[in-house]
Amino acid sequence: MLELGTAHGLVPVPIRSGERVILGSGRDASVRLEDRAVSRAHCAIVANDTGLVVEDLGSRNGVFVGGARVPSALLLGRAAYFVIGRTVVNVRAECADDSLLLEAGLPGLIGQSAPMRRVAAEVRRHAGNKVPVLLQGESGTGKDVVARALHTLSRRAGAYLPLNVGALPESLSDAELFGHRRGAFTGAVASRSGAFEQAHRGTLFLDEVADLSAAVQIKLLRVVEDGQVRPVGAVEPIHLDVRIVSASWAALPERVAEGRFRADLYHRLATVVIRVPPLRERKSDMPALADALLARMRADVGPKRLSSSALARLVLHDWPGNVRELMSVLYRAAAACRDVEIGSHHLEFQSCARASEKAANLSAEEARELLVRCGNNVSAAARAARVARSTFRAWLAR
Repeated sequence: MLELGTAHGLVPVPIRSGERVILGSGRDASVRLEDRAVSRAHCAIVANDTGLVVEDLGSRNGVFVGGARVPSALLLGRAAYFVIGRTVVNVRAECADDSLLLEAGLPGLIGQSAPMRRVAAEVRRHAGNKVPVLLQGESGTGKDVVARALHTLSRRAGAYLPLNVGALPESLSDAELFGHRRGAFTGAVASRSGAFEQAHRGTLFLDEVADLSAAVQIKLLRVVEDGQVRPVGAVEPIHLDVRIVSASWAALPERVAEGRFRADLYHRLATVVIRVPPLRERKSDMPALADALLARMRADVGPKRLSSSALARLVLHDWPGNVRELMSVLYRAAAACRDVEIGSHHLEFQSCARASEKAANLSAEEARELLVRCGNNVSAAARAARVARSTFRAWLAR
């Protein structure tokens, strides 16, 4: 099976052993692509018992495999990528979820690769339910976008409210989550609604739940179980209708096994678990993602597009910072490029090296340096230092 990822979507092409398929923009091509950077008869793909062989048919912009322009190449394994023009061709084994092709296209979500089709199907399946959903995935994968899609498709009448609970100081967590009444404490000159009250009849997105303190976990469990909150200073609890969507980059079952996260709270939040794939698992989405991100930057850097060689380098990269890292790389390249077309030489990948095993504790200065190397992404820097996000924040606060 071939998946041709273009800026306009995904084109699935089944290919069997012994077949020869011509990819190009001309009428005589077996698979015709609406890509102006693709020649009329750009390349041929031949299937044999070993794998697929791709051959350049004298195209203008070439065929890129592994970031290098090649006349021909043998593609081995269950999945491989190559680039022609501005199209990423994803070669994969036949699988049973091709029926999900028609399920793609959720609000805010970009990409129609197999992993994203699975996410789209799960979002559609659970959007109308009220049960809590846990979004599990690496930092920068777009868990907040998936959460917003869940809310949009749920058609709930209330607001969508995102809240980074991992950054909440424990002393302010009660007031931020549950609100307070006038005179409840010094400085409470007026009553204030908490996050749960503001999200009544809507969706509350709790980001970075893995970093919740033990005290806040107990209070959150009580609300999730009975749907009632008691604002600070209030006599009676308030019953609320709130859909809870939480997210974590850390593996919560491991945190539970280590005693750092309550098992009962985990089982309540993880009634439905949706895994958001990292960018390295959905590289056929690269043309559509790059186009969308460059369009967002247009006011700052002007109209830009990727060359074939630049797209090939993007596909080759492993993307530890996921879509957030892609945005930074594209912005730097677009700002450095004086022409409309971004070349491969404009791309600059910044290393976010992991700290050594012996670095059990960092000074505030060392933590700041690591944070800068990780693009000011606290979650990525915490993973690089191999500590919890709350621990890394404590280093910064010294």
